Amino acid sequence: MTTDGPESPTQDLGTASHGRRSSGDTSLFPTMVLRDAAARPHPQRRILPARLLIMAWVVLLMALTLALVVLVTWSALSGGVGDRADRALTQEIGEFQEFAGTGRDPETGQAFTDVSSLMEVHLERQYPDGAEILFGWVDGTGTGGGGGGAPGGGSAGDTGPAEEPGRIRQGQEPPFDVSADPALVAGVLDDPAGRGVLDTPAGPMEWSKIRVLPPDGDGATGWFVTGYFTDPDQAAVAETVRTIALVSLVGLVAAGAAAWWVAGRILAPVRLVRQTAAEITEEDLTRRIEVSGRDDIAALAQQFNSMLDRLEGAFIEQRRFVDDAGHELRTPITIVRGHLELMGDDPQERREVVRLVTDELDRMGRIVEDLLLLAKSQQPDFVRPEPVSLAELTSDIDAHVRRLGDRDWRLEAVAEGEWRLDAQRVTQAVVQLAANAVRYSEPGTQVRIGSVVEGPDVLFWVTDQGAGIAAEEQGRIFGRFSRGGAARAGGGGAGLGLAIVRAIAEAHRGRVDLRSEPGRGSTFTLVVPRGREQM
Repeated sequence: MTTDGPESPTQDLGTASHGRRSSGDTSLFPTMVLRDAAARPHPQRRILPARLLIMAWVVLLMALTLALVVLVTWSALSGGVGDRADRALTQEIGEFQEFAGTGRDPETGQAFTDVSSLMEVHLERQYPDGAEILFGWVDGTGTGGGGGGAPGGGSAGDTGPAEEPGRIRQGQEPPFDVSADPALVAGVLDDPAGRGVLDTPAGPMEWSKIRVLPPDGDGATGWFVTGYFTDPDQAAVAETVRTIALVSLVGLVAAGAAAWWVAGRILAPVRLVRQTAAEITEEDLTRRIEVSGRDDIAALAQQFNSMLDRLEGAFIEQRRFVDDAGHELRTPITIVRGHLELMGDDPQERREVVRLVTDELDRMGRIVEDLLLLAKSQQPDFVRPEPVSLAELTSDIDAHVRRLGDRDWRLEAVAEGEWRLDAQRVTQAVVQLAANAVRYSEPGTQVRIGSVVEGPDVLFWVTDQGAGIAAEEQGRIFGRFSRGGAARAGGGGAGLGLAIVRAIAEAHRGRVDLRSEPGRGSTFTLVVPRGREQM
């Protein structure tokens, strides 16, 4: 006898098949023909490898960063060229002003009395940078000269008398001698501004000038001019930027190669997951991915393996259900078919055959219900734990089992307190144990039940005075369609009752304990641990 809970698996089966007719009813199951499905295949989207995408993004971000570095470097160095020119011009003008105020004529030991001597001595003592030019220009006015002449004089020391107009330049050769070009000199001297930029054959030249007057106000006047050619510095800046760009390009290629290699190492488990998923079939769910490391990819592989475990368990449970159903239903179907084929016209014989067929059909129904219940035990919602009073649950179980048969029922102990469990499933399991006790014990014998809390567990037990179970059979009787010697000798049920009890216990993360000796009865104990919510 098998006692199920209030939720009948047969009802689930009926709901699943509700409204269906036989396979020959074409009005409910019309035939659909897809004529051109193969002729018009769906185009597949081209999938870019994640490894390539990662490398592309890394290279793109690095390229943008390096381009920004090159741009900022160029801007900073270019700005430095202008600052360097300004400092050089300011420094030369300042040095000349200081020398004009404190310098002495080396021939007389006195202060300079004319502009030409002042600029000549100053320029002789200067060592300008290779990009600089220093020169003086003496106007053709004063005691010793007429109108200003073109720059026909030579370098420092090559000029004529002090009152003679002309240019005075330092001896070091500049990138281009601006002082020797009258048009360029005029462009500088005629400019009303004190500073400016002049285009020369050697490139742009930033210049600065200062008016030079004789100390006593009598004599020739002049100009002190300093210039700075920026092209050499700009060329150095361009060379530096080219070097940085070349190094950045090499670094970008190296970073792309490193990104490709690292992405390959990181995504190797992902490729393995994809390959494993492609190779998995319904017939072979045993393949697993080797998990190494503690990163997110390793967690993904571990979760994938867990999913395969669940799928394999589901397929095994499905095959077991089909195999068990086929094996157990074959015998009653054969019996029913044999009796119907041999049934004669005698009314008494027909009544006997109908009774046998009805019994076999009832047995088939119970087997199907038990199999469906066991299949459902693998689902997460098989049990619905909630706080339950253990005293009320034990009293309800005692009321249920007393109707199972003529036995001396004893309630030994009643647990106190609340426990989080599925009361319907626990009742179903204990009633199943009690039904087995009734089936394998004599009428009038004692059957004891009870419950008690022991540490983190609550125990429900059923003790009978039946035939007992041999030690070698105690480990396998909880399997499906497994029955002990007494059950086989007396006919018994289909061998699914204890399997259902074990499924209910395991759904509560518990177990079923058995103590039994042949001839001295058995004690089955359902152990339900305290749930996580109660810890």
